[in-house]
Amino acid sequence: MSFEKALAELETIVEKLERGDVPLAESIAIYERGEALKKHCDALLKAAEAKVEKIRTDGDGNPVGTEPLDVE
Repeated sequence: MSFEKALAELETIVEKLERGDVPLAESIAIYERGEALKKHCDALLKAAEAKVEKIRTDGDGNPVGTEPLDVE
């Protein structure tokens, strides 16, 4: 499932739970689905972050290569 689809479904779940008009058993089931979607979105974001690179430049501003975005 794409990040966008998972996020949209997660937003729908949050709206239903915030309204408070869902029976308890259904609330528990959709909450569990929401947790699974949250984990899926987190995994997709972490994978995307790992692919992001920053362009290194020399003293004149010319690109000379890349390096990971979060170098610690």
